[in-house]
Amino acid sequence: MKKINYIDSIRHPIITEKATILSEQNKTVFKVHEKANKFSIKKSIEKLFKVNVVKINIINQKTKQKMRQGRKSFKSGYKKAIVTLKKGQSIDLTTGI
Repeated sequence: MKKINYIDSIRHPIITEKATILSEQNKTVFKVHEKANKFSIKKSIEKLFKVNVVKINIINQKTKQKMRQGRKSFKSGYKKAIVTLKKGQSIDLTTGI
């Protein structure tokens, strides 16, 4: 099994209305690699953004079947992580990595 590099485990941040509401509670949402676990995500976030992670919740978004012009198509699934940071810290997503 190939080991995941800490930069590769985090794909990109998810910026939605719900994620913006969570940012008021020191939480940030990221799309992560399918084989990443909580420990690797925590380590990579702390190295990349230099913040302290308190808690991580992982959600597997399942593949969904859609109908498009009378044909079946699939919306691919992914794994996302909701990262809770230490009080007073934040990640500025506008600057990039």
